[in-house]
Amino acid sequence: MIAALIVAAAVVWAALQLGAAIKAGRPDRARGRTLDLLAMFAPAVSAVAGDPRALLAWQPLARTARKLFPEEFAALDAAAGGTFPFTREQIESAHARWTADWLAWELAHDTTYKLKVAEVEHDLAASGGSPVLRARLDAVEREKLDLYQRRYADYVRVAKAIQALTAADPA
Repeated sequence: MIAALIVAAAVVWAALQLGAAIKAGRPDRARGRTLDLLAMFAPAVSAVAGDPRALLAWQPLARTARKLFPEEFAALDAAAGGTFPFTREQIESAHARWTADWLAWELAHDTTYKLKVAEVEHDLAASGGSPVLRARLDAVEREKLDLYQRRYADYVRVAKAIQALTAADPA
């Protein structure tokens, strides 16, 4: 009987020690998850700085991770001084960069095709109205319009998607 009491006391003592060890390990695990999240999203910040379209892949992932690990993201938000990994201001800045890039492309596109058209028109005037050169001029105009329309559609799609992120994540 005494042996059974000693064994029972040893089991209770071991369970208490195990419980204390588990509780002591919880802050370390939470801190580890926080560091893992920080490391996971570090490339996202860099990617978005280089290309605003990267935000469309990373922000939904961040939103999902935020739902799964709210305490860890609260710690990251506090350390970052705003919503981690992207603040509302960073999302708005990405949208502004995307628009500025579009405007720069549009200007370069217009300049490139003005030169192409001028060259063909010059050759056309020198040839006295060659049907081949007229066809080439039409082809340059079509090419200019087709490229512009494809690029504009991409610009609008991405711009709207980035704006939607701002509306979805009011920070």
